[in-house]
Amino acid sequence: MGISDVNAQRRMVLSAAGAMSLGGAACFSSSLAQAQSGPWPNKPVRVIVPFPPGGGTDAFARPLVKVLSQEINQQFVIDNRGGAGGTLGAELTAKSPADGYTMLIGAVHHTIAVSMYPKLGYELQKDLVPVTMLSYVPNVVVVNPQRVPVKTFAEFQAYVRANPGKLNYGSAGNGTTHHLTVELWKVLTRSFATHIPYRGAGPALQDLLAGQVDFMFDGLGSSIQHIRAGKLLPLAVTSAQRSPALPDVPTLSELGVKGYEARTWYAIWAPAGTPRDIVQRMQQATAKALSGAELKGIWQTLGAEPGGQSSEEMARFVDAEVKKWAKVVKDSGAKLD
Repeated sequence: MGISDVNAQRRMVLSAAGAMSLGGAACFSSSLAQAQSGPWPNKPVRVIVPFPPGGGTDAFARPLVKVLSQEINQQFVIDNRGGAGGTLGAELTAKSPADGYTMLIGAVHHTIAVSMYPKLGYELQKDLVPVTMLSYVPNVVVVNPQRVPVKTFAEFQAYVRANPGKLNYGSAGNGTTHHLTVELWKVLTRSFATHIPYRGAGPALQDLLAGQVDFMFDGLGSSIQHIRAGKLLPLAVTSAQRSPALPDVPTLSELGVKGYEARTWYAIWAPAGTPRDIVQRMQQATAKALSGAELKGIWQTLGAEPGGQSSEEMARFVDAEVKKWAKVVKDSGAKLD
């Protein structure tokens, strides 16, 4: 996807911002910009997920909003706004009223976009305020076993080298970990494969399952159900340690890709200027939800570690991630496709 295509998508998404489609949530019919009296939240909260349904962000966002809606006794309603590696939904959030009724569940991809995209319609660390971390999960190297005739990562590596340029990989979009983790592997192993960016991990996974792409470095949260069903073959994880969810799957570092470590994480942001007491209440409610049995069980099933940190702790983490991924972008030479 070229820069002109990204800008065209951005204009389309932002022009439609006032006409939200939230799956029949009639309570959003009044303007979100109108302040209402009373403690927060006294009306539904829109939670922007900047990717289509079916991906890793959705896998964590939907159980969370269900529990929050029950605990706070107010609706949290997901609004999927995919496109441009998650940056369109982030921009929409940044330009929404800072009244506590719009939140963003974003991901590591947003810290990559800072250095990946030459021009964004927002500044991550200026226009969005961190609320809390949601989850941490390794990426997993998965292939469609009907399309790629391998059983191990060593066989996969040999197959890629024997077929230079013939394999392609799907990603959740330019500047996502699905993209950069493969580019880093390509640099470290002198491998080559063609990048096919999608509007989110969900569409990319569907094409992987259908045999339209060969492999992905996908977030474990969205791939694990297909791995357990035998539809995808896991070859390695990108984290420093093996995942408890896939204890028999080795790390890339174990397999000889020395120094390789990366993981996907998800987090909550609000528009800059959102009152501090609202940010704190959202953080506390999320931390409480993450410590409950329901989400603990789901996170474990998805191979994830829970978050729940303070806004200040998240801000420091995000700053470190921005710097880390800027170096990966520079070293890999990754470009928008």
